[in-house]
Amino acid sequence: MIIILYLSVAVIAVAFLFLVISLSKTLRSVQTTLDSVSTTLTGVETQMKGITVETTELLHKTNALAVDIQKKSESLNSVVDSVRQVGNSIQGLNTSISRVSTTVTEQTEANKDKIAQVVQWSNVAMDIWNKVKGKRNQQQNQSPQIEEENIPKRSRMYM
Repeated sequence: MIIILYLSVAVIAVAFLFLVISLSKTLRSVQTTLDSVSTTLTGVETQMKGITVETTELLHKTNALAVDIQKKSESLNSVVDSVRQVGNSIQGLNTSISRVSTTVTEQTEANKDKIAQVVQWSNVAMDIWNKVKGKRNQQQNQSPQIEEENIPKRSRMYM
């Protein structure tokens, strides 16, 4: 029985040695993996710092752009208000012209008999004027013409 006991202890010792060797190989493999992970995390940390700096710059640029857009929007609002006021002025002008046109039309309709009489009298006056003018031209053409040859010419001589 003692031999079985020695054999058992020897088997246990060999098993323990096998366990220690396996555990050592596993720990070395884990150590290699952890070193790789550590290197990767260091690279990721460096990249994250770069991303953080770029993100901060982008945020500042975005804020500046938002402020610029706000200013331009306010400027555009004043332009839109001015255009709206011009539109209102033009609409008021159109309304005024429409009223004047309506008033002129109404006055013309109300006074069309008088206007017709004025047109008739002006036509009569033009006819009379043309007849008087025609008679004057006719009288001037019939008057004796003085011949320029018979008129003595004066010369101016100064001594």
